[in-house]
Amino acid sequence: MRLASLISGGKDSLYAMYLAKRQGHEIKYLVSLISENVESYMFHIPNIHLVDRIAENIGLPLVKQQTKGVKEEELKDIRSVLEKLKPEIDGITTGAVASNYQKTRIDSICFDLGLASIAPFWGGNPEEVLRSMLGDGFSIMIVAVAAPPLSEEWLGRVIDEKCVDELVLLNRKHGIHILGEGGEFDTLVLDCPLYRKKILVKHSEKKWDPKTMSGHMDVMEIGFAEK
Repeated sequence: MRLASLISGGKDSLYAMYLAKRQGHEIKYLVSLISENVESYMFHIPNIHLVDRIAENIGLPLVKQQTKGVKEEELKDIRSVLEKLKPEIDGITTGAVASNYQKTRIDSICFDLGLASIAPFWGGNPEEVLRSMLGDGFSIMIVAVAAPPLSEEWLGRVIDEKCVDELVLLNRKHGIHILGEGGEFDTLVLDCPLYRKKILVKHSEKKWDPKTMSGHMDVMEIGFAEK
C-alpha cells in the first residue's frame, strides 16, 4: 500500500514506519502534528521542532499541521491532513502500542475516510518491542520523563539492554510502561535504518522540576555524521 507515516521523531512512530516499509509498503509522506498544548492527549511534544531535519535525513516529504491540542478537537486537524493526502495514499502508520484512546480515534478517522490504519506492533509485548528496536539498529535517547522514580539522570540517556532491564524492573515495582506508552518518558531517535546519517546532539539543555519529579531535555542544535 501507499502510506503516510505519522511521525514525531520518537521511537514508536519511526519504528512503525520502519516495520511497514520492511513489510513492503511504500511510504510516500511523513505527517507531523505540531501541538501548542504540552499536555496533548494525541501527539508527542518534546523536540517536535526537529521533525523537519529528521524528514530531510529520511528523504521524504513532510506534511505539517498546527493544532491547538485541545482534547477531541485536535482530531479534526489530523483528519484534515489525511483528507488532503487521501488521493495519494491508502493508509497511515502509527506507533500505537496499548493506548486505546489514540488507537480508536485514529482508526475511526481512517474508517470514515476509507484508509487503512496500520499499527504494526499494536498489542505487542512492550519488552520484546523495545528489544526489537535495539536489535534493528535503533539508537534511542530519552528526552523527557514524568514518572517517579524516573529521575533527572534519565534525561539524555541512550537506551541499551541494561536500560531495558531497568525498565522491566520499574514496570514490575511501579507499573511504569516499558515503552513509556502512558507518558512516563519520551524519546528522540538518533539513528535507525531509515536515516541517511546519524543525528548528533550538539547543544541541549535539561529542565527539571523537583516538585513534580519530571522534566525534559530541549535539543537546540543537532548535526549529522556518516554511518
